[in-house]
Amino acid sequence: MAESAVIAVGGNSLIRAGEKGTIPEQLANARVVGRAIAALMKSGLRMAVTHGNGPQVGAQLLRSERAAGQAYEQGLDVCVAATQGEIGYVLQQALQIELQLAGIRKQIAAVLTRVVVSAEDPAFQRPTKPIGPFYSRSAADEKTRQFGWNMIEDAARGYRRIVASPKPVEIIEAGVIRAVLDQDILVIAAGGGGIPVVRRECGTLAGVDAVIDKDSASVLLAIQLGVDRLIFSTDTDHIFVHFRQPGQRALKRVGLSEIMTYCDAGEFPPGSMGPKVEAAVQFLRAGGKEAIITSIDNLAEAVTGDAGTHIVPDDGR
Repeated sequence: MAESAVIAVGGNSLIRAGEKGTIPEQLANARVVGRAIAALMKSGLRMAVTHGNGPQVGAQLLRSERAAGQAYEQGLDVCVAATQGEIGYVLQQALQIELQLAGIRKQIAAVLTRVVVSAEDPAFQRPTKPIGPFYSRSAADEKTRQFGWNMIEDAARGYRRIVASPKPVEIIEAGVIRAVLDQDILVIAAGGGGIPVVRRECGTLAGVDAVIDKDSASVLLAIQLGVDRLIFSTDTDHIFVHFRQPGQRALKRVGLSEIMTYCDAGEFPPGSMGPKVEAAVQFLRAGGKEAIITSIDNLAEAVTGDAGTHIVPDDGR
């Protein structure tokens, strides 16, 4: 059977710096993703595509807030579900065009994906994830009074709402995604880290106001699907040690023990490459063959050639 992969598309792949994020802009950017996916399809790779939703979910929250009193409000779980549908559609449209241009006949399915988190996760007691627009101090105080939001000053540009970012525990639709993948259908899933839900004592699921890290959800999906490779597209061609310091060096092929040494030395901070490297390590420890980190422009070459950073088991070098 052909090799399989989870490809995590970064949020900046659909809305580039300086863009307004209009749907035509997102469609144009998604076609760049589509060209890379089409090239990989020609190599026979079966894949599930995950994606970020930071700008889109911020816009969705803003719409809900501004429509308060005129239309029904949406919790964060529903906003994530809405953006999964929106981005899934944009990717479907763009991918279908690029696959057709490449002479590839392939069905594409976007799967609305729920991800279980623990109600006891400490993140719910200490929310840290900023979302949505910036507010003045007075406007932030009003949001706290009106909606009960937790607000924090962020990047000296104003105040933003902060929510919990709990760890993903289980992907509810993993079996469905696997069945679709096994039918040689290109599947889009776990968008924005997945719709956050918790299990009640009676066994039912309930949505919660939280944001799940998309890299953590992508590696969990890769492990549950049992794919060969986990691939992250980001805004850089490689990951680096001594980044922006004397002796900066791109990592091209690195073993698990070596990358762990760099992690222990603090080379990959949480707000930068940390989550992707941690996800790569988790994937390899669970039996994955290879994790790749590269830019969307080098995605196909990274998988079929030597571009990007390849993290492999110690015995796979």
